Amino acid sequence: MKRKTILLFILIFILPIVLVFTANYAIEKNAKNKTFSSTSEIKKNKVGVVLGTSKHLKNGSINLYFTYRINATVALYKKGKIDFVLVSGDNGSEHYDEPTDFKNELVKNGIPENRIFLDYAGFRTLDSVVRAKEIFGQTSITIISQKFHNERAIYLAEKNGISAIGFNARDLSGKYGLKTRIREYFARTKAFLDIMFGVAPKFLGEKIEIK
Repeated sequence: MKRKTILLFILIFILPIVLVFTANYAIEKNAKNKTFSSTSEIKKNKVGVVLGTSKHLKNGSINLYFTYRINATVALYKKGKIDFVLVSGDNGSEHYDEPTDFKNELVKNGIPENRIFLDYAGFRTLDSVVRAKEIFGQTSITIISQKFHNERAIYLAEKNGISAIGFNARDLSGKYGLKTRIREYFARTKAFLDIMFGVAPKFLGEKIEIK
């Protein structure tokens, strides 16, 4: 009976902790030297995939993660490090449309509309990177988000046969940044398990050529 209790304790408490740390270590190690914070250091790719997030917080204020990803995307484009932008995000309802919010802001900041492609089915980071390959035909991409997010996206991309680097948008510190960091530990664990069990995107569909 005691042995069973010990085994149960290990299964319930120890293994999940080991899994979280293993996933985070693997993802961070894999992304070493693959993320960049300077446009002068990063190589050129045809397409930059900017990962969506909501434009506004629940209190109605602007989400700085959104603003900083816009800024990073514009900087890459204006320095000639990407030719096209693929905005991948959630369009779960008519009142929530991450890709269009990004597109409108990118156009305001000088990126031509015909250089922007929208993926409305980027419900998760896994969906975004796999669809960049399977729907939009890209096997080498620059992912644009905050560093912690880029590291996870690069891991998912490479495990799905995509060559990926990341351009790091400005991050947030303080209480808001800490909450995001804690959630990221569990998001990385989910990504690790998704690869382990071969999870596929929610939707695929007809191919779209970026040109």
